[in-house]
Amino acid sequence: MFTKENRIKRQLLTGANIEAMWCQSASPTIVEAAVYAGWPIVLIDNEHGFAGLETTIHLVRAVESAGGSVIVRVPWNDPVYLKQILDIGVQSLMIPMIGTAREAAAAVAACSYPPRGWRGYAAGVVRASGYGADPGYGRRANDELLIIAQIEEVRALDNISEIGAVDGIDMLFIGPNDLSGSMGRLEGLDDPEVITAVAEVEKKISASGAMLGGFPLPSTTNEELFGKGYRFVARHCDVWLFRTAAAKVAPSK
Repeated sequence: MFTKENRIKRQLLTGANIEAMWCQSASPTIVEAAVYAGWPIVLIDNEHGFAGLETTIHLVRAVESAGGSVIVRVPWNDPVYLKQILDIGVQSLMIPMIGTAREAAAAVAACSYPPRGWRGYAAGVVRASGYGADPGYGRRANDELLIIAQIEEVRALDNISEIGAVDGIDMLFIGPNDLSGSMGRLEGLDDPEVITAVAEVEKKISASGAMLGGFPLPSTTNEELFGKGYRFVARHCDVWLFRTAAAKVAPSK
């Protein structure tokens, strides 16, 4: 019988810390090669990356064919898109710009079958169930979800405890670039007030009961973040990695 467990969630629940490579390029070849190169988790970015729904299916297949796992960052807290991403077999989702507990609860409800939520049901024919090969998919799908809410705006700062307490929200992921922008300091990641704000958000998330995720400020390493209690760090991006490597071997101008 076809079965699929959420390996990323299992790793986190057993205490492991995880890292992922962002996929902005929408290239199945690049993400497949990345897994073979040592990146077992790929974060497919549908918010700022180039992939839409149909391309995302190919990216997921490429990662999984190489033995890896995916997280998809959706463009918005949109129940229609969340449903479609889940139906193609994605179990770990990142949702941007979550500012209140009500928004977080709406995201969980959109991702969950009744009675926890109101996700539309087509389990017998979607890729998530192996096109019906897994008759138990509908009963287990809610338990295999990993939902990551992004904290990226000043308006979220007073609501972190409530967001983290929402049943079904597993992790809060700090987005420092948008946070700095909402503070009137766009691209000011080295600004003392931004650094202080990020430190306060880290403390609030850690106290909320949700797992903490994010990516390093310019002066911080992944290892330092893990030492501060981060469970998930996503720093490197496929487009940036390619551009950096290409620049090193480019002919002199």
